[in-house]
Amino acid sequence: MSTKEETAILKKLEKLAVHNDPIDQKLYQQYDVKRGLRNANGTGVLVGLTRIGDVVGYEMQDGQKIAVPGRLVYRGYNVEDLIKDAEKNHQFGYEQCAYLLLFGELPNKDKLETFSKYLGECRVLPSNFTEDMIMKAPSNDIMNKMARGVLASYSYDDDPENRSVANVIKQCIQLIARFSTLAAYGYQAKRRYYDNKSLFIHNPKPELSTAENFLRLIRSDKQYTRLEAEILDLALILHAEHGGGNNSSLTVHVVSSADTDTYSAMAAAVGSLKGRRHGGANIRVVEMMDDIKANVKDWTSEKEVSAYIKKIATKEAFDRSGLVYGMGHAVYTISDPREVLLKAKAKQLAKEKGCMEEFALYDLIEKVAPAIIQEVHHSDKRVCANVDFYSGFVYTMLNIPRELFTPIFAISRIAGWSAHRIEEIVSGGRIYRPAYKNISKERDFVPLMDRK
Repeated sequence: MSTKEETAILKKLEKLAVHNDPIDQKLYQQYDVKRGLRNANGTGVLVGLTRIGDVVGYEMQDGQKIAVPGRLVYRGYNVEDLIKDAEKNHQFGYEQCAYLLLFGELPNKDKLETFSKYLGECRVLPSNFTEDMIMKAPSNDIMNKMARGVLASYSYDDDPENRSVANVIKQCIQLIARFSTLAAYGYQAKRRYYDNKSLFIHNPKPELSTAENFLRLIRSDKQYTRLEAEILDLALILHAEHGGGNNSSLTVHVVSSADTDTYSAMAAAVGSLKGRRHGGANIRVVEMMDDIKANVKDWTSEKEVSAYIKKIATKEAFDRSGLVYGMGHAVYTISDPREVLLKAKAKQLAKEKGCMEEFALYDLIEKVAPAIIQEVHHSDKRVCANVDFYSGFVYTMLNIPRELFTPIFAISRIAGWSAHRIEEIVSGGRIYRPAYKNISKERDFVPLMDRK
């Protein structure tokens, strides 16, 4: 079959699918469908209980949502306190964060050292894994490469189907350790086979933190500054967990509830996180900012910047989606605590890298965009910048390629996913089975030879 013939057939099939699948939007209201698993007042549909994390953006008073400054809580602890403690002790905090999420308690010094050492030892991929599973099948998208790497890890596990909590913990710790290596090596393979650039495969160093190892593995000279590693470590802490209701963590719960293996559950979560409405949003922010910088002459002019943001919101500019990427969140309304913490570091890094003019543009957009979004959508819902708004800018200043932005999210979130998988195994017990209302009518069957 020629390419032209294949294209023609696919066009016909596309037309058939589009014709048969549309659903009248009014029916969703008629049947009280919780689209996106959201209630009419914007709150999430309660589908489970968790002890792992909490995302606080509002409080309910007399049945009404009252917006409050955002808080992110890991196992009962405010994430800001975890970060302050790490900074006070001049330590990288992601490893402590992962321990807390997995085991529910803060480790003492000895436990943290033992855990960090074990993570370090697990960073090296199994024998021949890099050659057979990464280099022989490179991918232009690192997230797809990571998902394949996770599934391939099943074949290198002596007991992959063992669902005991002890074995699942072992599998999860190994994945937490190896995610940064999978991402870095996937990136190197992509550089070699898609970008025609030199290939650099460095061995991880067990004594280094997750942030340090990642920067070391993606750079040809293996060099990085302490500030660069500290800022990446902060980003890893902030992205490690976000409650059981975010799409990828929910995916872990749903797939795990079917009683499947760890690798299948985690690969599904990677696929979820890749989506542009989830972890892939940080790349869209940077692409939007490229468009704004190219079309706004005076970055300091509130009037000019506001006018262009309005064009984006009214589908007249950028990707014509009407979305101002990096603005708004399902839970946070007044502030996203992750964005607040990352913005402070972004400013510090911008001063060091000579990017204050660009930081000021981000700051101005953050200031004017919420009111514009409310005006365009005729809504009184408060909107704030979310963590994606500054994360891509930070990664860019760290000279991290864009194709690694979402993989960094995965390197971090694997800790939260692991905690949710363990929680589902221990406390779940029932397969997820929500209902869908069938709105089509039954039809009389037409034999093949009688069809037109």
